[in-house]
Amino acid sequence: MVIHGLQKMTLLDFPGKVACTIFLGWCDFRCPFCHNWELIDGTAPAQLDDLQLLSFLKKRQGLLEGVAVTGGEPMLNRDLLQLLRDIRQLGYKTKVDTNGNHPEMLKKILDEGLADYIAMDVKNSRGKYGHTIGLESFDTANVEKSIDILINSGIDYEFRTTVVNELHDEDSFRGIGEMIQGAEKYFLQKFTDRDTVPFDGLTSPSDDEMRKYLDIIRPFVKSAQLRGVD
Repeated sequence: MVIHGLQKMTLLDFPGKVACTIFLGWCDFRCPFCHNWELIDGTAPAQLDDLQLLSFLKKRQGLLEGVAVTGGEPMLNRDLLQLLRDIRQLGYKTKVDTNGNHPEMLKKILDEGLADYIAMDVKNSRGKYGHTIGLESFDTANVEKSIDILINSGIDYEFRTTVVNELHDEDSFRGIGEMIQGAEKYFLQKFTDRDTVPFDGLTSPSDDEMRKYLDIIRPFVKSAQLRGVD
């Protein structure tokens, strides 16, 4: 398996764990605010393969607790299940990030007990989803299936939204709230511009706007919090 990046230690990517993060290529969304645009078509240079990763993890046993798998969209990779099996055989906890468009793969991961934590992006309300992910005619059916799977899974999970001024408004969060009603955890995080973001002109909401969106979503979920806001 080709692995496009390795962050050797993080205290942020896997809640409650000292972890490393690996980055896999390919994504079926084209979000204009993406930080990892170079990964979406799988052409970014390989940094290591699965055997090299496992060798690294063997050397870090007792130092690291978990492995966060992100992308791109990890669930597009046909070797993901075996990679998770191999990582867990070394005694590590696993977290997988997903855009939620692959409920069948999500269910396989959960049925086999291959993840301890799932973080799923919920990009926007139903009517604004396609525009937000760069696919105007997008059908949210798979995303909503994944939401339902996670809410009823018993696994530790979170839903999250990266908030962009040009893409989100108050109605966005009313709609998102309806989609994820009853969820355990939901996080709003500000968009941050970087050189790797593919489109210019996108801006971050103010802290006050973030708090306003948080107040809108709170009645729908058990716990809603802001990330990156004091």
